[in-house]
Amino acid sequence: MYRNICDVANNKKGWMKDLTILVQEMETRYSAQLIIAALNEAPGIGLTIAEMKDTLGEISVLVVDGRSSDRTVEIAKNLGAKVVCQDGVGKGDALAKALEHADLNVDYIILTDADYTYPSEYVPAMIRVLEENPLVGMVCGNRLNGHVDKEALHGVFYIGNRLLALAHNMLNGVPLQDPLTGLRAIRAEVLRGWLVKSKGFDIEVELNHRVERRGFTIREIPICYRARLGEKKLKVSHGVTILKRILLETAFQN
Repeated sequence: MYRNICDVANNKKGWMKDLTILVQEMETRYSAQLIIAALNEAPGIGLTIAEMKDTLGEISVLVVDGRSSDRTVEIAKNLGAKVVCQDGVGKGDALAKALEHADLNVDYIILTDADYTYPSEYVPAMIRVLEENPLVGMVCGNRLNGHVDKEALHGVFYIGNRLLALAHNMLNGVPLQDPLTGLRAIRAEVLRGWLVKSKGFDIEVELNHRVERRGFTIREIPICYRARLGEKKLKVSHGVTILKRILLETAFQN
């Protein structure tokens, strides 16, 4: 009887050990790098990086800094991030700089904002879509189909996002509910050799078309969206720049 009990216990321990190894292999079967563009984001960048690492493990983090005057760079470096300084200004310029320093030999690139608005808990599900469907080149977090903090996206910014999404879908033929979201998981191969034209917040529009032109599809998953920490960078006037990019991408496509 005692021997039988011991055998069962040992078998259970062996089964649990095998399960643990299997889970670890599943967690590490892909490689990824996190890219964050930042400018004076001391209030949120530490929480952003820490939360991503809690969710994804010790992921490589690349921060492109727009010559911040606060503690953004110090905080990012203290959390193990590699920090490079961009040459120009704007989010598009920052991504162009990131592509010069990113490890594009990884499987996936994760993009997020530095203001702690995008919860990291959705990233594993986004990567899972890429893992399971080789035809999908990018997965986006859809803020407009999830729970939005009333202080995070409201009034003119909410309406502006809706109108730009309508223009994006009608003119460009890339059907996305939230084409301007900042949370994305992308196949690294899509970004190789990309010469970025956008300088500012119109970068998301150009990226959407980059994915489509490389022959991939784009998926969206609903996410929650939090109020940002720190000063808001996006202005109403940036909507004009984004609309111009939509029109330029339409002309290029035609």
